Amino acid sequence: MDDRASELIRRCDELSSDRATWESHWEEIAKRVFPRQAFFTSKGTAGQRNTYEMFDATAALALERYAAAIESMLTPRTQKWHRLTVSDDDLSERHDVKVYLDAVTSILFRSRYAAQANFASQIHECYMSNGAFGSSSMFITENPGKHLIYRAVHLGETYYSENASGVVDIVFRKFELTARQAVQMFGYDKCSQRVKDAYDKKKETAKFEFIHAVMPNEDIKPGRKDYKGMPIYSAYVAIADKHLIVESGFRTFPYAIGRNVTAPREIYGRSPAMTILPDIKMLNAMSRTIIRAAEKAVDPPLLLADDGALQPFSLRSGALNYGTLSHDGTDLVKALNTGSHRFDIGMELMNQKRQIINDAFLVTLFQILVETPTMTATEAMIRAQEKGALLAPTGGRLQSEFLGPMIQREIDILARAGALPPMPQVLIDAGVDLIDIEYTSPLAKAQRADEGVAIMRTLEAVTPLAQIDPAVLKVFDPIEIARELSDINGVPQKLLRSPEKIRELEEQEAAALQAQQLLQAAPVVTQSMKGLMESQQLAGAV
Repeated sequence: MDDRASELIRRCDELSSDRATWESHWEEIAKRVFPRQAFFTSKGTAGQRNTYEMFDATAALALERYAAAIESMLTPRTQKWHRLTVSDDDLSERHDVKVYLDAVTSILFRSRYAAQANFASQIHECYMSNGAFGSSSMFITENPGKHLIYRAVHLGETYYSENASGVVDIVFRKFELTARQAVQMFGYDKCSQRVKDAYDKKKETAKFEFIHAVMPNEDIKPGRKDYKGMPIYSAYVAIADKHLIVESGFRTFPYAIGRNVTAPREIYGRSPAMTILPDIKMLNAMSRTIIRAAEKAVDPPLLLADDGALQPFSLRSGALNYGTLSHDGTDLVKALNTGSHRFDIGMELMNQKRQIINDAFLVTLFQILVETPTMTATEAMIRAQEKGALLAPTGGRLQSEFLGPMIQREIDILARAGALPPMPQVLIDAGVDLIDIEYTSPLAKAQRADEGVAIMRTLEAVTPLAQIDPAVLKVFDPIEIARELSDINGVPQKLLRSPEKIRELEEQEAAALQAQQLLQAAPVVTQSMKGLMESQQLAGAV
């Protein structure tokens, strides 16, 4: 038994106790919206069916679309959704600084989307968790000397604590490993005695609980090169034996925590699914009722004349049942008439609930863009502006406390691995130790759509005035307007001509125009010279 291990286990138990109410809430949501993660109040069994509470899949499908929409707006796989810059305007315009930052950005994306990193699938799981439960955890580590590794950690395994600024700076993760996995992860000598015994006896399925604690190093030793000199403390503990397996450290926080929105005095986030949970439960209850009514309408209960008067009969197709009619032809078996079945009312109410659920998960907003492909440029910008406004609160928070720390963690790992180019001396001399992040995602562009709408509407309003007085158009710079609209709409920079190229083309056009004017003037000059020579000849003859 280790005193440090006991202390970490105690702190983990405190955090676990503080969030007990959340777990029952998350479990209720998971069973109706995100069944494959319904393991909060119980460990469950691998492969078990968790859809017993689902009679309608609207919410589950809406969550999938919500996660896809957030991913496409924040971190699309097909484009670079951020770039690096520095806060100093003079430095940011230097060519060598631009080249360096562009190179680092390219390395980041290449490392992030490498096949072994598994970033694309794990970020999607985080967005799913955010939409369902309001919180998500991404662990960013490395395979030393090879590649980055990303892992979306199930919310049921992680416990958070905030600092005075409201930033999550303590994460405890409680998880299970088999004896074989523990030996692979920590090494045989560092494992607890119970793990060693199970491993020696070849008990492959024996599982043990562990804790990974990550927190600020409260006893940092400046100048130390080991974990005691690092700002972030990390430790792994075997719970059953209260055995401290290993202590280490990080220069940057290894967990990126995403939260949708938070309520006062709450650490964990709240989600769209929490807001509309009553509607989700009501829709499932309506579906169950409609199913029962439909069963009664299609296969109604049967009314019999007397319990012992009839022999057992078959309801299968083509069956012959004797004794179900009286001698005068009266039916001795009749279907129970439960009255009129107003399925239309039930379906209308269900569609109303489906609409509310789709609205909460922003499905309706993205459907508008698909269903109206013939929009004008101005209409498309207005739609993009609306989309950006609705996604701004969630997207902005995810950028600041989820993507930002993740990018800083990536830069730290790659810099330590020697995968980044040397920093320009001007940045070193300026003391620039933290590079700024500028997001260029579709969400950032959508938030600028109001600028594009203002430009287009202004041009539409000015056009009639230009028909009266063309001088009005001198107010605008067409080239700068085109460049600004291209930037707002996300046109790739490689498709645009640089200012130098435009000046070169203008000079070529001016030279060509001058040459054409000279050619046009040549006959006149020739005729004039001919006339002058003839005049001089006549004068000489006289």
